[in-house]
Amino acid sequence: MTTQVPTPATDIPPQTPSHEVRNWLMAFGGALERQDIAAVTGLFEPGGFWRDLLSFTWNIKTLEGREPIADMLRAQLAGALPSNWELEGEATEAGGVTEAWLTFDTAVSRGRGHLRLRDGQAWTLLTTMLELKGHEERTGSRRERGAEHGAVADRKNWLDRKMQEEAELGHSRQPYTVIIGGGQGGIALGARLRRLGVPTLIIEKHERPGDSWRKRYHSLCLHDPVWYDHLPYLPFPEDWPVFSPKDKIADWLEMYTRIMELNYWGGTEAKSARWDDQKQEWEVRVVRGGQEVVLRPKQLVMATGMSGIPNTPSFPGMDSFQGTQVHSSAFRGGEEWRGRKAVVVGSNNSAHDICADLWEHGADVTMLQRSSTHIARSESLMELALGGLYSEEALKSGIGTDMADLIFASIPYRVLPSMHVPVYEEMARRDADLYDRLKKAGFLLDFGDDGSGLFMKYLRRGSGYYIDVGASELVADGKVKLRSGVSVQQVNARSLTLSDGSELPADLIVYATGYGSMNGWAAKLISQETADRVGKVWGLGSGTTKDPGPWEGELRNMWKPTQVPNLWFHGGNLHQSRHYSLYLSLQLKARMEGIPTPVYGLQEVHHLS
Repeated sequence: MTTQVPTPATDIPPQTPSHEVRNWLMAFGGALERQDIAAVTGLFEPGGFWRDLLSFTWNIKTLEGREPIADMLRAQLAGALPSNWELEGEATEAGGVTEAWLTFDTAVSRGRGHLRLRDGQAWTLLTTMLELKGHEERTGSRRERGAEHGAVADRKNWLDRKMQEEAELGHSRQPYTVIIGGGQGGIALGARLRRLGVPTLIIEKHERPGDSWRKRYHSLCLHDPVWYDHLPYLPFPEDWPVFSPKDKIADWLEMYTRIMELNYWGGTEAKSARWDDQKQEWEVRVVRGGQEVVLRPKQLVMATGMSGIPNTPSFPGMDSFQGTQVHSSAFRGGEEWRGRKAVVVGSNNSAHDICADLWEHGADVTMLQRSSTHIARSESLMELALGGLYSEEALKSGIGTDMADLIFASIPYRVLPSMHVPVYEEMARRDADLYDRLKKAGFLLDFGDDGSGLFMKYLRRGSGYYIDVGASELVADGKVKLRSGVSVQQVNARSLTLSDGSELPADLIVYATGYGSMNGWAAKLISQETADRVGKVWGLGSGTTKDPGPWEGELRNMWKPTQVPNLWFHGGNLHQSRHYSLYLSLQLKARMEGIPTPVYGLQEVHHLS
């Protein structure tokens, strides 16, 4: 009898990324079901991240590390009751990181998620709420019939019902939500709420949707590419230009408002708002067509953009200036300034655009740069920073807008700077000639406090950068004159005295000096006390310039509950307005339907403005 030595199996395939993810999900789902929090956190790296958009926290919240994750689960798990964790599609692996899309349920919602594993443990987990059970959008098989077949006495057709709704809402029937601000943010949110059946009024001081773009300076175009800028539900046509001219985007917003059947009160100014604690509703006073109307919504949304009240500086002698001086938000174009002297105070996006517009119309233009600015050439930014998610190439690889938004959302803000530094190092190498020429012209350049570039500056402070679409060449070539590292000491009758003692002649002064925090609108409309209860809006608490700590981990007070119940802030660029309007609309819908929304990790107030 002989002993047969076993040989190694060669027909057993190695564990695939999808197998790895399914095994992790099985352990994760089982531990959640048992409410074994120690087992759940053990599936994460010690420094792993869980970013939740509503599903567990009814908040926009990033948990960093095992103990913060455990704290959240101790507070929320029993109510969330998560289940049905499934892999969506196939997982992938690259560079030691396994990535996968997930679907799951909670007690009241359906969700989608994204997972990154390293050595079998979760590095990042994203969980997002897609829809509320029993309150889904009326799409697909749930869409309305539109026609009522048969003979019906006193039939009301679609137009009759639409006109009746417009006549009643805000008068005999109150909206559940009032949105102050009818730009792209208010319009995107209004479309989401319309789909969810939430009675909503959008209040806009301009007459027509899109006027906030239409009435800006003549040469204005979006600096973000078309793939980044779609509105919810209706993407731009396939022949839409890469960079949208202001009047084209204005007309699209007007068309969109009509097609989506939004209740939009143009030419209406919000004068005041106060919370009626006894009635548990807002009292919002607006003037429409010369008449005061009092609205009584349960929820009030400030959709006034990511910026607040314009920051118009106060310099000695401004009252004595005999020329024209305006904030950049009020600048309409350079046509009337041919052959005259213009000074633009500032060096960020608006300042560059306005300098270029004035130069193109024959003005003698000087940019007054008070502090350093990050410059990113548009072509380099698109290729190096945005192209992987928002481009024709991304679409060809199967990354549509919704997937791109979720991929972007899946990266915790704590991780983003280290991922962006190499991008801007390559940009500095690629565009070294432009940067060298700008430095020779005296321009003060930076790449952010930590070299992480444009998008981190946007998130941290909302300023300090220019996406170069041509104006940097004008500065580098001296066609737009430059005074840098100086400030305004005094405004004279026809000039400015600078901090170095020199005098700069001017017929026009444009203050491209930015905006305050969005809570400035709450102070103006409601009260300073309310604005202080909300605190600063925007920024991450990174401890970098104009973004004081402590670390917040999310954008302050944006798209989520604030310290003032029933008061919300919505805005940002078109990408953010599109993506985060989903989560804000679901929060509002849940409250309208009486669904419990226990908020975890309500943001503390560390800064007032």
